Amino acid sequence: MWRAIGSSVPTLQKVMPTLLCVMEDWPVYRMFTSDGAYKEVFALAATLAVWVIVQVPECHEVMVLYSSRLFVALLFHVVITTQLTSSEEVVKFWRACRKEHHLPSDPNRFAVEVMKSLLFQLRCDNEVMAMERKHGWDGLLCAQTQHYAMGLLAREMRCVLIPVYSRIALHLLRLLSLEEPRWDLPFLAFLVEVLDCLDLTNCGGIVLKVVSRYLLSECRDRNCLALRGLMVLSKDPLMARRMCCLSRSLLELLGDRDGDVVFMTLSVFMNMLHNKNIRVSSTTAPKLAEALLVLFDNDDRHVQLLSIQLFCKVMELVVDEGKKPLEKTVNKSLYPLLISCNDENQCVANASRKTLHCWAKFLNRGELKQLLKEQPMKSGFDFSLGPVW
Repeated sequence: MWRAIGSSVPTLQKVMPTLLCVMEDWPVYRMFTSDGAYKEVFALAATLAVWVIVQVPECHEVMVLYSSRLFVALLFHVVITTQLTSSEEVVKFWRACRKEHHLPSDPNRFAVEVMKSLLFQLRCDNEVMAMERKHGWDGLLCAQTQHYAMGLLAREMRCVLIPVYSRIALHLLRLLSLEEPRWDLPFLAFLVEVLDCLDLTNCGGIVLKVVSRYLLSECRDRNCLALRGLMVLSKDPLMARRMCCLSRSLLELLGDRDGDVVFMTLSVFMNMLHNKNIRVSSTTAPKLAEALLVLFDNDDRHVQLLSIQLFCKVMELVVDEGKKPLEKTVNKSLYPLLISCNDENQCVANASRKTLHCWAKFLNRGELKQLLKEQPMKSGFDFSLGPVW
């Protein structure tokens, strides 16, 4: 029957929305329908019907039409059937299906096979094979590696699915809004990879709400994914302004022991302050400057460089009423900056010298301005600057 439906485009166009509704009705929590049957059995049965349909060549046009919604529904099935233990009803149903159709032993493995069939139908053969070579499909079947595999899948499919990535991201946002901690990590990993495909004018608010929810998560993977997402969002001027409310949380992360977390946090701050319409508040400036000063001698060169560059930005962009509270920290930064001017890393040395110029301007110290003109970088730096202190 399903093969016959798949070969008739008009019929399939009428049936497909119903199948998708049933697939999407897979419950996160165990729930019974009025007649006592598990809804997850119906969702799995609908997935089985889709598997039969995608084998039919004539279904291509309709599969393209519903590709984004179907793709996310299948992702959801893979995640749920991997993360949750199957009910007794599902086990019985699947045992019967396996005998009739010679299917894989587990529902999650079957959902992956259906996804592959869909991607073959969408002419994504190379991407399916790339996932195979990188063991991405196997990664999807393990709860511990699923989020890494989701990110890999998003990157592999990026070029071929760009036309529908925006719709895929919107479907994922709907799922992430349900706030179920057991399965949100894989979807967050996929979403972060496709954020730059979204029109943030229309959905920026919900995107920021979803991503920032994980900013201070105790789960390191969620925490890092949130920061990666904010790095993308902060490049958008409108989103950068909206993100100012996250300053307190971001400041807290600058003290993290993980160098990657600190680097990403610095990058978010830097992206935000590249926006010409954003100024640093009088309450944020001293706290941010103190946190940055600690990072000037960080072992990670990227962290060291960004902290010095960002310190300069803070001096340039602090609001007028914030300059006085900032002076104490700025004064403390002089010696570390002088040391960094002779750093073996030329980028760090150049950034330090530029920040010293900003330091002299901020505190109106003409003697340092003159000294900077007289001593070019290549000749080293004389530390005999008693009057400047």
